[in-house]
Amino acid sequence: MKRKIVLSFIFVMFLICGCSKSNKDIINSFKNKVKSLDAYKINGVLSITNNEDTFNYDVEVSYKEKDNYKVSLVNKSNGHEQIILKSDNEVYVMA
Repeated sequence: MKRKIVLSFIFVMFLICGCSKSNKDIINSFKNKVKSLDAYKINGVLSITNNEDTFNYDVEVSYKEKDNYKVSLVNKSNGHEQIILKSDNEVYVMA
């Protein structure tokens, strides 16, 4: 019985704490955090559908302050990799 009461109390506390911020506050906080970053790295999956063909890529994007980017695309079916580098006013594409 005590366990149910404690679990109910913890659940209610999480519910109260989780509802203290509005969606706008969370979004603004996220935007400000991203703007203040010096560098970041993200990974994802890109699917491109062209008529009946679908191409799947593993994507890795790296950013370093002053608009330096590296984008790596790896085709899942054949392992072909393309890299796009952007720094200052130059863009390089390596296939």
